[in-house]
Amino acid sequence: MLDIKSFIADRVTLMESSEIREILELTEGKNVISLAGGLPDPKYFPTEELAEISSYIIKEYGSRALQYSVTRGLREFRKEIVDFMEKTGTPGERPYNIIVTSGSQQALNLLAQILVNPGDLVIVEKPTYLAAINVFKAVGASFDGIPIDDEGMRTDILEEKLKQLKAERKRVKVVYTVPTAQNPSGVSMSNERRAHLLELAEEYDFLIIEDDPYSHFMFENVEFKRLRSMDKYRVIYTSTFSKILAPGLRLGWVAAHPDIIDALEIAKQNADLHTPTFNQLIATEAIRRGIVYEHIPKVREAYKRKRDVMLQALEEYMDNMAKWTKPVGGLFIFVYLDESIDTKEMLPEALSAGVAYVPGSAFYIDGSGRNTMRLNFSYPSEEEIKVAIERLADVVREHVSVQR
Repeated sequence: MLDIKSFIADRVTLMESSEIREILELTEGKNVISLAGGLPDPKYFPTEELAEISSYIIKEYGSRALQYSVTRGLREFRKEIVDFMEKTGTPGERPYNIIVTSGSQQALNLLAQILVNPGDLVIVEKPTYLAAINVFKAVGASFDGIPIDDEGMRTDILEEKLKQLKAERKRVKVVYTVPTAQNPSGVSMSNERRAHLLELAEEYDFLIIEDDPYSHFMFENVEFKRLRSMDKYRVIYTSTFSKILAPGLRLGWVAAHPDIIDALEIAKQNADLHTPTFNQLIATEAIRRGIVYEHIPKVREAYKRKRDVMLQALEEYMDNMAKWTKPVGGLFIFVYLDESIDTKEMLPEALSAGVAYVPGSAFYIDGSGRNTMRLNFSYPSEEEIKVAIERLADVVREHVSVQR
């Protein structure tokens, strides 16, 4: 009998499916309030403006909008990205230092391919973005995790780890960080720690990947500098239009040293040739017309209200049963339960009760954090958030009482 699985390459065993995607499939079409995926609220998509722009693009650009284009990205779009970065706090970029990707997830995937050989050491925050863990695992990276607190990555612990690794004649290749409104915790790295991180990169000779999807949604008056604005050589910056315009356009970008961009261009040619021309032109026009700049503060205010509603609901329904972060920005709250509770095992009960979340162990490189969960507040309505937290609290209460 034909064994199809025997034909599948060994590297596939290094890949892991996204728990978030799996949970979204489980909740689709069911009476479940999802606090799982980091989905933007579609109510705030600028649909009318984008419809008008789409029509304009077809009429104005004709066949060019529907044709193949360059791998690096349309030059006019890259110029608009440079202008956008300048206006939002990261000056000094050039179009040649930019490559356009099919979402920031592709950016991370391509960066893993061009930077990491099997066995290379990648340092991440603990916890960190689960899809980043997956792409580095897929290329055979080894990991070390650095804990976070309310000021982000503990760079003092990182420094001790680097000293230890140097004594063992081990080299760190890359430090991956979400320094601003971190996923999954929502905390931000202090400027002092950002400066320390850059000093360590120079001393111990590693590169930094700064993943920045959420910095435009800061709810508190927290002063921060993007790492890329502080160092154009060692910092590789990636961001996305998924949160600030629309995720369906699948537009992200990387700003980095030209040698990195050249390597990414080759990798992208082997992946999908180029990011859709039509979508790039839509985003170009959306920036030129000011739609992106108008969109961000509206969404920021809406998400701040939703964050506050979720924090209030957690206080009301889960006080004395859990602890949680109080995010300064972003889309998520990270919850810590009693260490005897496994949130992955608890998830089926939560789904039966009509609420979904992402078990926190997915965000830890070593599978720890089994008593944690990530809750999203951007997608559900304010009323749904209240109902979801009440349902979740009932499930947690049952587990707490069983443990006692």
